[in-house]
Amino acid sequence: MKTLEEVSDFHGHICPGLALGYRAAAFALSEMGERAGDEELVAIVENDSCAVDAVQVLTGCTFGKGNLLFRDYGKQVYTFMRRPSGESLRISLNWTPPEDNPEDAEAWGKYSSGDRSEAILAAVHRRKSSKIQSIMDARDEDLFSISREPAEMPQTARIHSSVNCQECGEKTMETRARLLQGKTLCIPCFEKALK
Repeated sequence: MKTLEEVSDFHGHICPGLALGYRAAAFALSEMGERAGDEELVAIVENDSCAVDAVQVLTGCTFGKGNLLFRDYGKQVYTFMRRPSGESLRISLNWTPPEDNPEDAEAWGKYSSGDRSEAILAAVHRRKSSKIQSIMDARDEDLFSISREPAEMPQTARIHSSVNCQECGEKTMETRARLLQGKTLCIPCFEKALK
Protein backbone atom coordinates (compact mmCIF):
# COMPACT_ATOMS: atom_id res chain seq x y z
CA MET A 1 0.00 0.00 0.00
CA LYS A 2 1.21 3.51 -0.74
CA THR A 3 2.40 5.68 2.12
CA LEU A 4 0.85 9.01 3.06
CA GLU A 5 3.91 10.71 1.58
CA GLU A 6 3.36 8.91 -1.74
CA VAL A 7 -0.31 9.97 -1.73
CA SER A 8 0.81 13.56 -1.14
CA ASP A 9 2.76 13.40 -4.42
CA PHE A 10 -0.62 13.22 -6.16
CA HIS A 11 -2.36 15.72 -3.89
CA GLY A 12 0.44 18.26 -3.63
CA HIS A 13 0.88 18.49 0.14
CA ILE A 14 0.24 16.59 3.36
CA CYS A 15 -2.65 17.91 5.44
CA PRO A 16 -5.14 16.60 8.02
CA GLY A 17 -7.80 16.06 5.33
CA LEU A 18 -5.47 13.91 3.26
CA ALA A 19 -4.56 11.92 6.37
CA LEU A 20 -8.25 11.30 7.14
CA GLY A 21 -8.91 10.08 3.60
CA TYR A 22 -5.80 7.93 3.77
CA ARG A 23 -6.95 6.27 6.98
CA ALA A 24 -10.52 5.73 5.68
CA ALA A 25 -9.31 4.21 2.41
CA ALA A 26 -6.67 2.08 4.14
CA PHE A 27 -9.30 0.74 6.54
CA ALA A 28 -11.66 -0.02 3.65
CA LEU A 29 -8.96 -1.95 1.80
CA SER A 30 -8.01 -3.87 4.94
CA GLU A 31 -11.64 -4.97 5.26
CA MET A 32 -12.59 -5.40 1.60
CA GLY A 33 -9.44 -6.51 -0.16
CA GLU A 34 -7.53 -5.19 -3.14
CA ARG A 35 -7.79 -1.80 -4.76
CA ALA A 36 -9.88 -1.48 -7.91
CA GLY A 37 -8.31 -2.56 -11.17
CA ASP A 38 -11.53 -1.62 -12.92
CA GLU A 39 -14.98 -1.15 -11.39
CA GLU A 40 -15.09 -4.03 -8.89
CA LEU A 41 -14.63 -1.61 -5.97
CA VAL A 42 -16.87 1.44 -5.73
CA ALA A 43 -16.40 4.47 -3.47
CA ILE A 44 -19.11 7.00 -2.70
CA VAL A 45 -17.75 10.16 -1.08
CA GLU A 46 -19.97 12.75 0.59
CA ASN A 47 -17.54 15.69 0.41
CA ASP A 48 -15.04 17.21 -1.99
CA SER A 49 -12.23 17.69 0.52
CA CYS A 50 -8.55 16.75 0.36
CA ALA A 51 -9.54 13.34 1.72
CA VAL A 52 -11.02 12.28 -1.61
CA ASP A 53 -7.61 12.42 -3.30
CA ALA A 54 -6.34 9.82 -0.85
CA VAL A 55 -9.40 7.66 -1.54
CA GLN A 56 -8.64 7.79 -5.28
CA VAL A 57 -4.95 6.99 -4.97
CA LEU A 58 -5.28 4.14 -2.46
CA THR A 59 -8.44 2.45 -3.73
CA GLY A 60 -8.13 2.97 -7.49
CA CYS A 61 -11.67 4.38 -7.55
CA THR A 62 -11.80 7.35 -9.94
CA PHE A 63 -14.33 9.62 -11.59
CA GLY A 64 -13.03 8.58 -15.01
CA LYS A 65 -13.75 4.89 -14.40
CA GLY A 66 -17.14 5.71 -12.94
CA ASN A 67 -16.49 3.93 -9.64
CA LEU A 68 -15.96 7.11 -7.60
CA LEU A 69 -19.25 8.86 -6.97
CA PHE A 70 -19.62 12.27 -5.34
CA ARG A 71 -22.65 13.16 -3.22
CA ASP A 72 -22.46 16.82 -2.20
CA TYR A 73 -23.58 16.42 1.42
CA GLY A 74 -20.56 18.09 3.05
CA LYS A 75 -20.03 15.09 5.33
CA GLN A 76 -16.83 13.19 6.06
CA VAL A 77 -18.50 9.93 5.05
CA TYR A 78 -17.13 7.30 2.70
CA THR A 79 -19.02 4.24 1.49
CA PHE A 80 -17.15 1.41 -0.22
CA MET A 81 -18.82 -1.46 -2.07
CA ARG A 82 -17.45 -4.56 -3.73
CA ARG A 83 -18.88 -6.01 -6.93
CA PRO A 84 -20.35 -8.53 -7.51
CA SER A 85 -20.76 -9.57 -3.84
CA GLY A 86 -22.51 -6.33 -2.82
CA GLU A 87 -20.41 -6.18 0.36
CA SER A 88 -20.48 -2.62 1.69
CA LEU A 89 -18.74 -0.56 4.33
CA ARG A 90 -19.78 2.94 5.46
CA ILE A 91 -17.13 4.95 7.26
CA SER A 92 -18.02 8.24 8.93
CA LEU A 93 -15.64 10.54 10.75
CA ASN A 94 -15.87 10.33 14.52
CA TRP A 95 -12.52 11.97 15.35
CA THR A 96 -12.14 14.96 17.61
CA PRO A 97 -8.99 16.93 16.83
CA PRO A 98 -6.59 17.73 19.64
CA GLU A 99 -7.35 21.05 21.25
CA ASP A 100 -5.19 23.94 20.10
CA ASN A 101 -2.94 25.57 22.64
CA PRO A 102 -3.64 29.31 22.98
CA GLU A 103 -0.64 30.29 20.83
CA ASP A 104 -1.64 27.99 17.96
CA ALA A 105 -5.27 29.14 18.17
CA GLU A 106 -4.15 32.75 17.94
CA ALA A 107 -1.81 31.96 15.04
CA TRP A 108 -4.61 30.12 13.21
CA GLY A 109 -6.86 33.14 13.61
CA LYS A 110 -4.17 35.40 12.15
CA TYR A 111 -3.52 32.95 9.31
CA SER A 112 -7.24 32.82 8.52
CA SER A 113 -7.21 36.63 8.33
CA GLY A 114 -4.43 36.59 5.76
CA ASP A 115 -1.24 36.83 7.83
CA ARG A 116 1.49 34.82 6.08
CA SER A 117 4.43 35.97 8.16
CA GLU A 118 7.19 33.46 8.88
CA ALA A 119 6.19 33.09 12.54
CA ILE A 120 2.52 32.50 11.68
CA LEU A 121 3.37 29.97 8.96
CA ALA A 122 5.62 28.09 11.39
CA ALA A 123 2.83 27.95 13.99
CA VAL A 124 0.27 26.82 11.40
CA HIS A 125 2.65 24.11 10.19
CA ARG A 126 3.16 22.93 13.80
CA ARG A 127 -0.63 22.86 14.33
CA LYS A 128 -1.19 20.94 11.09
CA SER A 129 1.57 18.44 11.93
CA SER A 130 0.03 17.82 15.34
CA LYS A 131 -3.36 17.04 13.79
CA ILE A 132 -1.84 14.77 11.15
CA GLN A 133 0.11 12.86 13.81
CA SER A 134 -3.05 12.51 15.91
CA ILE A 135 -4.94 11.09 12.91
CA MET A 136 -2.19 8.69 11.92
CA ASP A 137 -1.73 7.44 15.52
CA ALA A 138 -5.45 7.04 16.31
CA ARG A 139 -7.15 3.67 16.47
CA ASP A 140 -9.70 3.06 13.69
CA GLU A 141 -12.53 2.94 16.23
CA ASP A 142 -11.50 6.35 17.60
CA LEU A 143 -11.39 7.91 14.13
CA PHE A 144 -14.49 6.42 12.57
CA SER A 145 -17.96 5.06 13.07
CA ILE A 146 -18.26 2.02 10.85
CA SER A 147 -21.36 0.24 9.59
CA ARG A 148 -21.78 -2.68 7.25
CA GLU A 149 -25.43 -2.21 6.34
CA PRO A 150 -26.29 -3.11 2.75
CA ALA A 151 -26.23 -0.17 0.35
CA GLU A 152 -27.73 0.15 -3.11
CA MET A 153 -25.06 -0.67 -5.65
CA PRO A 154 -24.74 2.02 -8.34
CA GLN A 155 -24.78 1.06 -11.99
CA THR A 156 -21.52 0.40 -13.73
CA ALA A 157 -20.16 3.24 -15.85
CA ARG A 158 -22.00 3.79 -19.11
CA ILE A 159 -20.75 5.39 -22.28
CA HIS A 160 -23.13 7.84 -23.94
CA SER A 161 -23.06 9.54 -27.30
CA SER A 162 -22.27 13.23 -27.52
CA VAL A 163 -24.36 15.86 -29.26
CA ASN A 164 -23.43 19.40 -30.23
CA CYS A 165 -24.97 22.22 -28.25
CA GLN A 166 -26.86 24.39 -30.73
CA GLU A 167 -25.79 27.53 -28.86
CA CYS A 168 -22.05 27.22 -28.11
CA GLY A 169 -21.27 24.32 -30.47
CA GLU A 170 -19.47 22.29 -27.82
CA LYS A 171 -20.11 18.58 -27.48
CA THR A 172 -22.12 17.46 -24.48
CA MET A 173 -23.18 14.03 -23.28
CA GLU A 174 -26.61 13.30 -24.72
CA THR A 175 -27.99 12.41 -21.27
CA ARG A 176 -26.99 15.88 -20.01
CA ALA A 177 -28.34 17.86 -22.97
CA ARG A 178 -31.44 19.97 -22.43
CA LEU A 179 -34.16 20.83 -24.93
CA LEU A 180 -35.43 24.42 -24.98
CA GLN A 181 -37.74 25.76 -27.68
CA GLY A 182 -36.64 23.03 -30.07
CA LYS A 183 -32.91 23.62 -29.51
CA THR A 184 -30.54 21.09 -27.95
CA LEU A 185 -28.41 22.89 -25.36
CA CYS A 186 -25.64 22.02 -22.94
CA ILE A 187 -26.42 22.73 -19.29
CA PRO A 188 -24.55 26.08 -19.10
CA CYS A 189 -26.27 27.40 -22.24
CA PHE A 190 -29.63 26.10 -21.02
CA GLU A 191 -29.19 27.85 -17.66
CA LYS A 192 -28.07 31.06 -19.38
CA ALA A 193 -31.13 30.98 -21.65
CA LEU A 194 -33.44 30.69 -18.64
CA LYS A 195 -32.10 33.92 -17.08
